Amino acid sequence: MIYRRLFDFPTLRLRSPFGELERMRRQMDRLFEDAMTPYQRPQTGVFPLINLTEDKDNYYVRAELPGVKADELDIQVTANNLAISGERKIAAEEEGARYHRREREAGTFSRMIALPGEIDSDKVDANLENGILTIVISKAEIAKPKQISVSS
Repeated sequence: MIYRRLFDFPTLRLRSPFGELERMRRQMDRLFEDAMTPYQRPQTGVFPLINLTEDKDNYYVRAELPGVKADELDIQVTANNLAISGERKIAAEEEGARYHRREREAGTFSRMIALPGEIDSDKVDANLENGILTIVISKAEIAKPKQISVSS
């Protein structure tokens, strides 16, 4: 025991130099798992999938919204943000129906999309066709690329 007290320095142990780092990593993993557990519950409600593309003049937002009617949507734009919200309704099953699989959700949804540049909020068009919402947003003149000629 006296020998152990006198000579049990960390530098004299025959351990891997990365052992302490591995122990710290495991502790951090446990800490994050404990902190995130309440927030990892499955989300309910509807969250539309979105594609955002652009060309030199416009941004194009396409969202999957099957079962949503145009009058159930609220679309708002600001300097460089787009907000889409609404409600999807699904007809109720008859009472006593047993579900074998339930993947379609009804409910309200809201989605805020940050656009990569400034937009002209007066030039926004939206179209809902076959469950796909297409929004065409014109870029602000300051955000559009300018052709510069080079003189020789």
